[in-house]
Amino acid sequence: MSTTRKLRLGPLPKTESVKVTFACPASLKVDLDRYAALHARTYGEAVDATTLIPYMLEAFMARDRAFKKPPSA
Repeated sequence: MSTTRKLRLGPLPKTESVKVTFACPASLKVDLDRYAALHARTYGEAVDATTLIPYMLEAFMARDRAFKKPPSA
């Protein structure tokens, strides 16, 4: 896999955080770890899946058209 292409999730900004715990299937954890390793190689900064998850969720929600629609009156 080429590390010269850009990932959908770019370099991570520095922000405040609140801890949230969730459970996921083992197969998703494997994929998250693989993505974290690719992200680290691409951007040259070690990062784990736990650090990436909030940014992935934020990007998902920002692109969800149904979520972005104003509530019906």
